[in-house]
Amino acid sequence: MRAQGDRYIGIMSGTSMDGADAVLVDFSGERPAVLAAAHEPFPDALRADFGQLQQPGDNEIHREALAANALARVYAGCVTTLLGQAGLQAGDVAAIGAHGQTIRHRPGLYDEIGYTRQSQHPALLAELAGIDVVADFRSRDVAAGGQGAPLVPALHQALFGDGAEARVVCNIGGISNISVLPGDGGAVIGFDCGPGNALLDYWIGEQLGMPYDDDGAWAASGRVDEALLAECLADPYFNAAPPKSTGRDLFHPAWLEARLATRGGPAPSPADVQATLAALTAEAIARDVRAHAAPSRRLIVCGGGARNGYIMRRLAQALPGVAVQTTEDFGVPVSQVEAIAFAWLARQCLLRLPGNVATVTGAAGPRVLGAIYPR
Repeated sequence: MRAQGDRYIGIMSGTSMDGADAVLVDFSGERPAVLAAAHEPFPDALRADFGQLQQPGDNEIHREALAANALARVYAGCVTTLLGQAGLQAGDVAAIGAHGQTIRHRPGLYDEIGYTRQSQHPALLAELAGIDVVADFRSRDVAAGGQGAPLVPALHQALFGDGAEARVVCNIGGISNISVLPGDGGAVIGFDCGPGNALLDYWIGEQLGMPYDDDGAWAASGRVDEALLAECLADPYFNAAPPKSTGRDLFHPAWLEARLATRGGPAPSPADVQATLAALTAEAIARDVRAHAAPSRRLIVCGGGARNGYIMRRLAQALPGVAVQTTEDFGVPVSQVEAIAFAWLARQCLLRLPGNVATVTGAAGPRVLGAIYPR
């Protein structure tokens, strides 16, 4: 039997679809210790494939299967990098927690159960990496009547909770979500707020050919179009009660184009649209903090949006009296939080311990999440 200790790898590729973030984590201490971290960008073709798979199209089964194979190779590259950085062998790692790439997320729809689909080939990853792989974390929660998302609030509580202070942790990836951490031992809640970077990245890509808006500089050069912002915020999702979750199924380019078309009046400049989309991200988060976490006086932000200075300033303006910080102020890089969560979820699965928080997802109760693919 190989010595593995309490080391796990977590790999996350989120709704921004820019690549895979991976960490190698040691859970043997009081707090998770990151031994190595890696980011593997998606090849342009793979990013395009996953973008097309967000909506119905021809020959989906074939195209998704090949994209899943390609993603497994990206993930395997992350594993090689992590092991090299840490000076470890495959046998030193208990398991890989691999999220996969969400291509459809429809919990509770159609037949009252619905579904969620994260594209990947975990069997191929186990073959390439020589390490047990845990995947398909969301489906069991959906089967139990839950949203299958978000799954990170339990880790947010462990890393950033404070028994003396109510706090909110906000991840701004392609979609934004919050975890409300009461300081009095009460139930943790969490849900998706709305778009994070997904529409921002789409718009700057269309207009300037850039993958993202560095520090929100282009957004800051424009002015918020209040009429367009109101059209966006009128979507019923923003007023729906939690538990709730969303993704590119709802907040996609056609959603934005429809609101630009119905806004009326002279068309806003491209920079003004970018400013408005950034304001939408910040305002949706701020509304949810005010509505569901009023006692909190600290907002701790992670994900790519934490590096968008314009969004961070908008959040601070919209939440007077709330300290807006990033997870780096608490010793955790903003790009690592969700990858750590999936390493933790893999560990929970192997230990046969629950990974979901039912007060967050709305599931019937705690459930062990994930399917195991032995090496």
